[in-house]
Amino acid sequence: MAANPRAPTDRQLSGPRLQSRRSLSFQSASSPPPQPLPEVSQILAPTWATWSCCCRERLTYWWNQQHENLEKLNMQAILDATVSQGEPIQELLVTHGKIPTLVEELIAVEMWKQKVFPVLCKVEDFKPQNTFPIYMVVHHEASIINLLETVFFHKEVCESAEDTILDLVDYCHRKLTLLVARTGRGGPHEEEGCQDNTPMQELQKQAELMEFEISLKALSVLRYITDCVDSLSLSILSRMLSTHNLPCLLVELLEHSPWSRREGSKLQRFEGGHWQTVAPSEQQKLSKLDGQVWIALYNLLLSPEARARYCLTSFAKGQLLKLRAFLTDTLLDQLPNLADLQSFLAHLTLVETQPPKKDLVLEQIPEIWERLEQENRGKWQAIAKHQLRHVFSPSEQDLRLQARRWAETYRLDVLEAVAPERPHCAYCNAEASKRCSRCQNEWYCCRECQVKHWEKHGKACVLAAQGGKAK
Repeated sequence: MAANPRAPTDRQLSGPRLQSRRSLSFQSASSPPPQPLPEVSQILAPTWATWSCCCRERLTYWWNQQHENLEKLNMQAILDATVSQGEPIQELLVTHGKIPTLVEELIAVEMWKQKVFPVLCKVEDFKPQNTFPIYMVVHHEASIINLLETVFFHKEVCESAEDTILDLVDYCHRKLTLLVARTGRGGPHEEEGCQDNTPMQELQKQAELMEFEISLKALSVLRYITDCVDSLSLSILSRMLSTHNLPCLLVELLEHSPWSRREGSKLQRFEGGHWQTVAPSEQQKLSKLDGQVWIALYNLLLSPEARARYCLTSFAKGQLLKLRAFLTDTLLDQLPNLADLQSFLAHLTLVETQPPKKDLVLEQIPEIWERLEQENRGKWQAIAKHQLRHVFSPSEQDLRLQARRWAETYRLDVLEAVAPERPHCAYCNAEASKRCSRCQNEWYCCRECQVKHWEKHGKACVLAAQGGKAK
């Protein structure tokens, strides 16, 4: 799964923040955006009910076409954000009410991976020479979460998710729980393929690495949801703070940092889709994923809406006070607004804990996962066998045709051809990859240059931001 450089994890808690430059797409900024997703509720995922009633040729073509469309939407959304000329994909998804559809497809593929994929892997007489069709389904979840990570930066996207935001919160919680479960393992290793492995064994290894990346992107999506905490319904807040106790889960993520590991004396971090060795001079620098966790904690603990709903039990208090050990001067220099969190924790030491609340309240609950599970309970074996015969055993001709279609979708020469001229840093004139997200006018190569340029840029930035709000 390609890393999404869109995620603006350098974005600060308040004031001007940096927005990461994103990779390019298959279309130029002036080209028309792809068509919005179809009006069907069960699209893009290998829905077992549909596969049982459609002919193989028709459904296989439909599935491949929809998956290609999603990939194009994904790439176009990234390009739109990169060239800073509006984001029509995000607007289309909101206007046509497609965010709930994407959330449902995301959970449908997640369930397929948990219920059907393991059955396929255990079928003894299934020994495909090419696992590309199954890989496309496994990869589909990664494509959807990548698109959601790109567009959820905008608050109106979170609002347009409507009731499915509950299902998305549950999804993110499941993925973060998987990350915490990796304690001590440091994430999957990128090993070279072993000649003795079967194609299905290789696919399982790829799926494990992809699951790790998906979980990291779910962390970013959850952080963007917490950015909207002031407008979330009481049911969503209750789900995040009471049912799942996300603040305590985020503390565990900071403690164990599954995206970091030690290889001998070297520190490695998972960035850009693979493990990278961190230079000694960079080891004190806050990683993007750690930054996401801190911002989510800030939103959940310091917003008035969340604080009013959070029950401070003795367990929660003990977990939250662990954060004090991480709030070093080095960290506060990089995220100055965490000083407010430090003050909150100092006050927390004097606060009396509360017993768990037992209020009887009526609230919404997520329904997508439970509905899909109820509809297909006891059918997983039959679904796997049906898909094995009719979907995952394509002919050589079908495989060659699909390979050509994907080659057209990912034409790297086209990606390079539409690349705009890279901007330059307003302070040092070096090639820039980030920009001031308050005014959207100035570009910088790093946070340090933005800080040094603030004395000159500050007044213009504030005026530009106020002018934009006035419009």
